[in-house]
Amino acid sequence: MTLEAVLWDMDGTLVDSEPVWARVQIELLTSLGATWTEEDCMALVGSDLADAVKVWMAQLRPGVIEPEELAERMYGEVVRSLKEGVVLRPGALELLTGLKAAGIPCALVSASYRVMIDAALSHLSPDLFDVIVAGDEVRNGKPHPEPYLTAAAELGVDVTKCVVIEDSLTGVQAGTAAGAFVVAVPQWVTIPVAPRRLVLQSLEQLTPDALRDLLH
Repeated sequence: MTLEAVLWDMDGTLVDSEPVWARVQIELLTSLGATWTEEDCMALVGSDLADAVKVWMAQLRPGVIEPEELAERMYGEVVRSLKEGVVLRPGALELLTGLKAAGIPCALVSASYRVMIDAALSHLSPDLFDVIVAGDEVRNGKPHPEPYLTAAAELGVDVTKCVVIEDSLTGVQAGTAAGAFVVAVPQWVTIPVAPRRLVLQSLEQLTPDALRDLLH
């Protein structure tokens, strides 16, 4: 089976943005009267923004803030931080450039909205991804397979001949449901081994040839 494309998650997989998200959540929710911890942040890793807002609102007194304003303030602060600079996960850029050189298409498939993706990618070469699927551009977010199925369709490839790279259980579930082989590189959460899934400690262990071999 030939590797037709690699489909990348962004937060925690390509960009080390989960600590930024955690800081913003704790600061904002605490200022609004909620008790919110790093463990609470971990429970939301990989979640769609709409789902996260429901969880945040449940921690706040009624009338403190409207869901739309909470989402806007939370997202706005994360976007501001990412515009200032990003930290890439170890091995991410090397693997991306290697895939580009090998002629293997890549897509970025994120639960984050387009404005946040644009902020993060402003620090990278614009030609690394052939397709970008943002969280506000699909009807169903991860763990639903729609984001990865959409990316494969836009690339014109067979999703069962793609490798998905993820760091969250939610994202891994989305890639598996879509039918792709999934490489999980967890940072904050534990991801179990399963059929058509490889769990690694770092992207530094991956090369284009290693990804090809996964489908053989």
